[in-house]
Amino acid sequence: MITFNKITVVLVFLVLFSCQDKDSILSDINEKDLFDKGSFNSLSEGNKEKYLDSVIVLLKSKKNDSITRNLYLRVASEYYYINNINKSLKISFKSLDLSNQAEDSIRKAKALYFVGDCYESSKNDSAYYYYLQAQKLYTKISDYDNIARMLFNKAYILFYHGNYVECEIEISKALNYLKKSENHRLIYSCNTLMGNCLEKLTNYNEAMKYHKLALLELKKMKTNNNDKDEINNYNVTSTINICNLYDLKGEYSESVKELQGLLSDNLKKKWIGLYAKVLSNLAYSKMKNKDYENVESMLLESLKIVDSIGIESDILYKNIYLGKYYLLQKDTAKSIQNLKEANRVAFKIKSSNEILTSLKMLSEADKNNSLFYLNKYIEISDSINTVQKNARNKYARIEYETSKIEDENKVLTKSNFYILIISFVLILLLLVIIVTRYLKYKNKELQFLKNKKTANEEIYHLITKQHEKISVAKDNEKARIAKELHDGIMNKIYGVRMNLGFFNSKSDIESVEKRKFYIAALQDIESEIRAISHDLSRTSFFDDNDFNILLKSLVENQKGISSTEFIYVCSEKIDWKSFQNIFKINLYRIIQEAILNVNKYAFAKTCEIKVILEHENILKLTIVDDGNGFDVKSTRNGIGLRNINDRVNSLNGKIIIESKIGNGTQIFITFDLNKIP
Repeated sequence: MITFNKITVVLVFLVLFSCQDKDSILSDINEKDLFDKGSFNSLSEGNKEKYLDSVIVLLKSKKNDSITRNLYLRVASEYYYINNINKSLKISFKSLDLSNQAEDSIRKAKALYFVGDCYESSKNDSAYYYYLQAQKLYTKISDYDNIARMLFNKAYILFYHGNYVECEIEISKALNYLKKSENHRLIYSCNTLMGNCLEKLTNYNEAMKYHKLALLELKKMKTNNNDKDEINNYNVTSTINICNLYDLKGEYSESVKELQGLLSDNLKKKWIGLYAKVLSNLAYSKMKNKDYENVESMLLESLKIVDSIGIESDILYKNIYLGKYYLLQKDTAKSIQNLKEANRVAFKIKSSNEILTSLKMLSEADKNNSLFYLNKYIEISDSINTVQKNARNKYARIEYETSKIEDENKVLTKSNFYILIISFVLILLLLVIIVTRYLKYKNKELQFLKNKKTANEEIYHLITKQHEKISVAKDNEKARIAKELHDGIMNKIYGVRMNLGFFNSKSDIESVEKRKFYIAALQDIESEIRAISHDLSRTSFFDDNDFNILLKSLVENQKGISSTEFIYVCSEKIDWKSFQNIFKINLYRIIQEAILNVNKYAFAKTCEIKVILEHENILKLTIVDDGNGFDVKSTRNGIGLRNINDRVNSLNGKIIIESKIGNGTQIFITFDLNKIP
């Protein structure tokens, strides 16, 4: 056989010849020759390692081309398959270094993937990191199957650290990449892991769906003439997963039915480990279904099988099942014995969930030491929670830090030209934003000035009308005083003067008394003149407080047009001169609108309008009536209320409206004078 002879030549060459001519020999041997299945696989594990060592010696003198890099990757893979992880890791790093030198993204990604595999059993965080790096490279070259594979590997690590939510996210991404893939084995693995993850998240119906999707992939693999033994192995595993879900849902009879269909002499002969797992799961389902026939013998047989194989995780579960069985049968001595063994193995293989399960069951079985096991359970549970929390943070940090480093590298590798272009675009954009904001500001300023001018004109018009009313009132008052002076006081003075002149020339007692009477009349006239003088000096309207007069007049004018008694109260501390006209006109219109609403809808007996100044910069307006009231929610969008709201908002004020049908209405409006535009 030619290929076998070439392998033999490589082995003999190392012994008989010097290293100077290795490259010439290796140049005639390709990967297919070096790793021919019939020849290489026939070697023992020890000889395989020696052979791989010899290939590495030859590769050291070979130039860094794609063939050499492929051979390094193949050697790393073969070391991994014979469980020599250290050499596999070393060669994977060598391949990574060569791929970096050649800027070979495809083989660099594969080398990163291999490094991750080597770290998976010992350093999960390192494995996660290298899988992530490989994923990013596969994304760049659009290798969707391998992107999905890296996502699956990351999810697998997350699953076994209890990060089920993050695991679900990664698997979902992987399945999304595999939508058009023909890699049914990988799709099967992803669906299975998703089902197991959802089982841990207690989403049993969704978990069942994914396990059944996994079975559909097995049918496709069978159609494609894949390895029948492998398919059968997968089928048994998926059925066991589905039966676990039946057990968790309490459908034990379904589980028993499915598992009994798997038991066969062929399964026992070819896959004794799987046979033991099916047997123990069947015994467990029967036990949960309260069918104890042959349960003990089935569990003992499965324990004996896995014990002979040396699969410690299976030994652990079998002992837990036996512990549960004996506990149900009230045989506490045997139950404690099996549970202690389960606890020992769980600690040995660091299976956190099973450590807790065995401790909890021991606290139930061993009444004398129940408190000890419960305390141990609590202590370990807290420790596990801390570890899992740190693990979650660790993997999230790996994602973040990797992303951060990549972003930094991208920035560093940008050329000056692109930096200049980006800077120019940013400056241009900034200028556009500045100009736009400036124009917007100017428009707002012009609008404000326009509104201010309108408000000034409106307040001027209102105050002018008020002044006209005041002037008319003053004229009427002057006319009244003039009439009183002419018709009353002047006549009285004339009469007193005439009488005093008449009696002044007489000195009899009667005349003296008459003079005294008229002198007293003069004193009355003096008092009347003083009263008129006071009327003239008293201001009927508040000087320098025209806006308050305007509001008071607005309220008092309702007396003639409404049956509601309006009461106006205004704080004397308010200096209306300090307010802008735009504020005053909005306040005036708010009160005017509120009065209109009271007249139209409230039919109130009284309505109090109060303007109060608090803390020097808080102005409060309250309008309270005892009218019909209304449903605030249904009439919130009425025109009147909307107008009031709009005006309050334009002044940056706050408004609260409280009303119930039959209980009147209260409007509370607050203005922060520092925030008024």
